[in-house]
Amino acid sequence: MATLGGHIASRPNFSDLNPILAAGNATINVRSKEGNRQIPLNGPFLEKSPEADLKQEEVILSVNIPYTTQWHFVSGFRMAQRQENAFAIVNAGMSVKFEEGTNRINDLQMFFGSVSPTIVSASQTSKKLIGRQWDDQMLSDACQWVLEEIQIPPAAEGGMVEYRRTLIISMLFKFYLKVRLWLNQMDPQKFPDIPEKFVSALDDFPIETPQGVQMFQCVDPKQPQQDPVGRPVMHQSAIKHATGEAVFVDDIQPIDQELALAVVTSTRAHAKIISLDVSEALECPGVVDVITAEDVPGENNHNGEIFYAHSEVICVGQIVCAVAADTYIHAKEACKRVKIAYEDIEPAIITIEQALEHNSFLSSEKKIEQGNVEHAFKHVDQVIEGVVHVEGQEHFYMETQTILAIPQTEDKEMVLHLGTQFPTHVQEFVSAALKVPRNRIACHMKRAGGAFGGKVTKPALLGAVAAVAANKTGRPIRFILARGDDMLITAGRHPLLGKYKIGFMNNGEIKAADVEYYINGGCTPDESELVIEFVVLKSENVYYIPNFRCRGRACKTNLPSNTAFRGFGFPQTTVVVEAYITAVASKCNLLPEEVKEINMYKRTSKTAYKQTFNPEPLRRCWKECLEKSSFYDRKQAAEEFNKKNYWKKRGLAVTPMKFSNAVPTAFFNQAAALVHIFLDGSVLLSHGGCELGQGLYTKMIQVASRELNIPASYVHLVDTSTVTVPNALFTAGSMGADVNGKAVQNACQILMDRLHPVIRKNPKGKWKEWVAKAFEESISLSATGYFKGYQTNMDWEKEEGDAYPYYVYGTACSEVEVDCLTGAHKLLRTDIFMDAAFSINPALDIGQVEGAFIQGMGFYTIEELKYSPKGVLYSRGPDDYKIPTVTEIPEQFNVTLVHSHNPIAIYSSKGLGEAGMFLGSSVLLAIYDAVAAARKERGLSDIFPMNSPATPEVIRMNCTDKFTDMIPRDDPSTFTPWSIHVS
Repeated sequence: MATLGGHIASRPNFSDLNPILAAGNATINVRSKEGNRQIPLNGPFLEKSPEADLKQEEVILSVNIPYTTQWHFVSGFRMAQRQENAFAIVNAGMSVKFEEGTNRINDLQMFFGSVSPTIVSASQTSKKLIGRQWDDQMLSDACQWVLEEIQIPPAAEGGMVEYRRTLIISMLFKFYLKVRLWLNQMDPQKFPDIPEKFVSALDDFPIETPQGVQMFQCVDPKQPQQDPVGRPVMHQSAIKHATGEAVFVDDIQPIDQELALAVVTSTRAHAKIISLDVSEALECPGVVDVITAEDVPGENNHNGEIFYAHSEVICVGQIVCAVAADTYIHAKEACKRVKIAYEDIEPAIITIEQALEHNSFLSSEKKIEQGNVEHAFKHVDQVIEGVVHVEGQEHFYMETQTILAIPQTEDKEMVLHLGTQFPTHVQEFVSAALKVPRNRIACHMKRAGGAFGGKVTKPALLGAVAAVAANKTGRPIRFILARGDDMLITAGRHPLLGKYKIGFMNNGEIKAADVEYYINGGCTPDESELVIEFVVLKSENVYYIPNFRCRGRACKTNLPSNTAFRGFGFPQTTVVVEAYITAVASKCNLLPEEVKEINMYKRTSKTAYKQTFNPEPLRRCWKECLEKSSFYDRKQAAEEFNKKNYWKKRGLAVTPMKFSNAVPTAFFNQAAALVHIFLDGSVLLSHGGCELGQGLYTKMIQVASRELNIPASYVHLVDTSTVTVPNALFTAGSMGADVNGKAVQNACQILMDRLHPVIRKNPKGKWKEWVAKAFEESISLSATGYFKGYQTNMDWEKEEGDAYPYYVYGTACSEVEVDCLTGAHKLLRTDIFMDAAFSINPALDIGQVEGAFIQGMGFYTIEELKYSPKGVLYSRGPDDYKIPTVTEIPEQFNVTLVHSHNPIAIYSSKGLGEAGMFLGSSVLLAIYDAVAAARKERGLSDIFPMNSPATPEVIRMNCTDKFTDMIPRDDPSTFTPWSIHVS
C-alpha cells in the first residue's frame, strides 16, 4: 500500500491517487513470462472487472502519466475528517477535454472514491455530456445524472449517506468552477470569469507551521537561583520520552514463565449466556488455561462492577472469559475458538432517549435551584426552548490499558505493575477478587502514557481480571489491551442530552433558566453519579441567572460504562449553556459576546448552590482576551470577508469559563508523601500522586528542592506504590500538584524542623554536613507528610455547600474559516487567557493548557464515536476515530497565564490540568458563527441545532444550498441506519 505500484494494484476504494491517475488517462506497464503489455488505468480496471485485471504473475513495472494538451484539464479533490492522515470521506478525479478554442465537451471523465466497494466511474453521465457546452445548465444536468448513476444505499457501510452524496456534487461544482477559471485565463474575451465571490471556493486550506506566543510571570529577582519554584523547568522525563528510554509497563522485560492474556468479549448488548464452550480454545497451540467467572476466588461483582460475565451480558464489549497463552498471538487466536450461545433479553437500551422511555437510571436526580423560576417565566419578554446533543469522546491515550500481574510464592501476595491514576482502587478490586487482605496486594505505578481520566477506575477492573488469571495459573500475566479492545471495553466521556427553557428580556438579560441534563452512563455505576453531580454543580458556568433550576440524572444503558474524562462533565454541560446564550443573542439581535457580558458575574457573589466566590480574575481574563485578541476589529474583518465570499465563511467566538477543581467530598482531597534523606545528602521522594505525562513528579521535585533548600538534582522520585504511600486517592480533578505538593511540603518541613538545631549550631555548614551530624545525633531522616485535604462539602438535600476549594477562570477567542461546500474548517487563530494564580512551573502549565485546549477542540469538532443501533462500537482505532494532529493546531496560538492570588493552595498556585479542555469549545462556537453567516446569506434561520461535535458532515449539511437540496432526505422509518449517536 505504501508503494505506487502496490497501491495501484490493490485498488482500495478510498485511494486518493487512483481516481486522479484514471482521470489523467494513465496506463500501467506490466511484465510476465509471456511478455510486456499496457493496461489502461480506467473505470473497468478500478472497478476490478475481470477482463481488465492483472493476470497472475504479472508485475507492474511503471506507470505512464501522459502530459495534458492545451484544452485538457485534470483535477483531484478529497474531503476527510481531518486535513491529513485520514482516509477520504469522498474523493474524486475529474478531467475534461474541449474541442480546440471552444467550451464544447469532447471528452469527460469522473471517478469517485469512498462511495462504493470500489472506485467508481460516472461513465454514463460523462457520455451524456459529450458535445455539451461547459455552462450552468450542463452543471445542473451533470449533478442530477451523477446522483442517479452513483447510488449509495441508505444503510451503506460508513454511514453519512446524504453527506457523501452532497460531496459528490459539491466536488463536481468545484471542478466546474476551476475549469471555468482556466478557460477564462486561456481566452478572457470568449469565456467569462467566475463570480469574484466564488473564487475562494477553489482554494484548499493551506498547511502552515503554527506560530505562537506564551506569556507568563517572571519569578521575583530576589528569589535564590537555586529555588526552582515558579521557573519554566523542563519535564524531568522529557528527554527519556523523546528518546524512548522512559520505561512503561510493557517495556518491562518478560518474566520467567510469563503468560499473555487476551479477552473474549460479548457480541450482544443484553443477553443471557446459554452456554460457554472453551474446549476448542484449550486445544489451541500455546494455550495454558481459559479463565471464567467460575475461577474468581472472591467477589466477581464488586461495587456493581463485574469482572467476568457469568449468566448474563449487559453490553457489547463486556469481558466473558480470558485466554492465557505463551504469546499474545496464540491467546488472541484461541479467543476466536471460544463458543458462546446467547439468548437476547429485551429491551437493549442504547441511547439516552431509550433510557428515558424505559425509566432506566443509575442514580437519583440531582438538583440545584435559586429564585422563583416559574414566576420569573411569566415576567420576561421572550422564552425559548431547545435541545442539545453532545456526543462522547475516546480517551485515546498513547499507552493503552496495561497490567503486569505477578503472583508471589507465599502468603497469597500479588504484585502488579500498571498504568493507573488510582493504585489504591486497583488494590481494592484485586483484594476483593482474590479474597485476600489489601496488605498482600502491592500496586506499582511509575508512569502512564497518558490517562485523561480513563485510568481512574478501569485499571481496577482490568487488574482484577489479570490477577484472577495470575492466581489460577500461578504464573505472571501480561495483559495489554490492543487499541480496538481498549476502545471497546473501557468506553470514555459520557454523551449528554441537554434540554433548556430560557426566559429573557429584549436587551439580552436572562431572568430565568430551567435546564435538564441526562448522561449516558452505560451498564454499570462507575463514576456516573459523581459526573452528573459535577454537571449540575457546574451548570451556570460564568453567568448569573437570578431564577435558575438545574436537574440532572445518569441513565443506565446497555453500553460499556462511561467513565471519568478530563473536565469531568463540564465540557459537555457548558456546550448547552453556550447554546442557549447564542440563541438568546440571535433573538435579541446581539452578538453572543454582548449577551455573555450582560449576564456574567461581575462582583463577589454566590453560586446557585450558595458558595461565595470573587469573579475578579474572570473579569480580567475576559477583558484582556477581548482587547489583546482584537476581537471586535477581527469580527468586523470577518464580516467583510463573508460579504465577499459566498462559499467560504469566517466565524469568531469568545468563550469565558469558571472551572472548579477538586471534589465536593473532603476526604477525597487528602494526600500523603514519604521523604527519605540519605547520608550522602541525596533525597528520595515518594507520594500518592501518579505521573501521567503532566509533569507531577517534576513539580514535586521543585517543591522538595525549595522546602529543603537544596538543588533539584539532589532529589529523586521513586515510583508511586501502595507499599510506600498507602490509601492514596486518585490523581484527577486537577488537584495532583495541589494535594501531593502540600503533603511533600509537610514532610520536608518536618525534616527541616528536625534539622533546625543542627543548622543553628553550624549555620555556615553544608547540606551533607548537616545530614551527617543529624544522623550522629540519632535524628530521624525520614518523614511522612500529610495533607488533610480541602474541606469541601455539598448537601444535596439543602442544595447548597462549599463544593470546591477555588475556581480557575479563563477565556479563549478562536477564529475559523469554513468551506461551505465540503464542511472542512481551518482554525486560524486562538488566544487563551488562563488564570494560573502563581504558576509553580509555567512551562508545564502552559503545556497543560495547550494540550487540554487541543483535546477539547478535537472533542468538539472531529472526534466522532459511531455505534450500530444494537450497541456495537464501530470506531475502534485510528482509521475510524480521528484525534487532532499538527494540522489542526491554530495557525496562530497565543497563551497567557494571568497572575492572581490563591492562598488556599501551595505557593498560591492553581491546578490547570483540565480547565483548558472546555476552552476548545470556542472553536465549536466559531464554527457555528461561520455557519450562521452562511445560512443568513442563504435566507435561512441563524438559529439551528448547536450539537457537538461539529464534524465536517454537520457543517456541510447545515450550510444548506442548492446542492444539499438535490439530496432526498431518507425517512428514518424506512431503513435501519448504519450508525447512530448515543446522546
